[in-house]
Amino acid sequence: MKPFVIGVAGGSGSGKTTVVSQIVKSLGDDQVSLLEHDKYYRDRGDLRLEERAALNYDHPDSLETDLLVQHVKALRAGSPVDVPLYDFARHAREEGTTTVLPRRAIIVEGILIFADPDLRKLLDVKVFVDADDDTRFIRRLQRDLSERGRTVSSVIDQYLGTVKPMHLEFVEPSKRYADVITPLGGHNTVAIDMLLTLIRSLAAR
Repeated sequence: MKPFVIGVAGGSGSGKTTVVSQIVKSLGDDQVSLLEHDKYYRDRGDLRLEERAALNYDHPDSLETDLLVQHVKALRAGSPVDVPLYDFARHAREEGTTTVLPRRAIIVEGILIFADPDLRKLLDVKVFVDADDDTRFIRRLQRDLSERGRTVSSVIDQYLGTVKPMHLEFVEPSKRYADVITPLGGHNTVAIDMLLTLIRSLAAR
C-alpha cells in the first residue's frame, strides 16, 4: 500500500507542532513517519558561532531541501532514511543521524515546505496552520528561550531582521498552495476535526 504524504506548513510559532501531534495521535505513532524541515539546515560548521548566528535561517536557501525531497521519495518507496541532527543552540549539525522508518503516513512539517515546487509535488494533502503575528512571535520567544538557549534580545533581533521579512516574502504567499487552512493555529478544534476526518479517510484507502 503506497504511503500518503501530509505537508504541514505555517509561520514560525503558528501551531504546526500541535496540529502534527493531533494527526499522529489520530493515526497512531506506529503509522506515521515525521520529517521536520528544520532538521535539514545546511551545515555551516566552517563558520564561527557568531557568524553562524548572523545567518538568515528563514530563507529557503538555508535549508537542504533537495535532501528532504530525496528522503520523502525514499520513504514513499518503502526505504528507511537517515535524517540529520541539528543543534539550534550552536546553529550547526551534530554528528550522526536518526533513522526514520517508512510507514503508512508521512508528515512533512516546516515553514517553507510549500515554497519549494519539487517538494510540493510530493504532498498529497497540504495543510497551512494560520495564526496572527503577535501570537506567533510570543510562541517563538517562549520556545527559543526555553528550548534553544537564546536570549530575549537575540530572538527579537532575529525576528525583526529575518523571520518577519521572510515570512512576508515566502511563507505567507505559499498559503495559496494549501488544500486546508486552519485559522487560529492548532487550537481551532472544528478545523482540526475536519482535517482529521479527511486524513483518516485517506488512511483507510
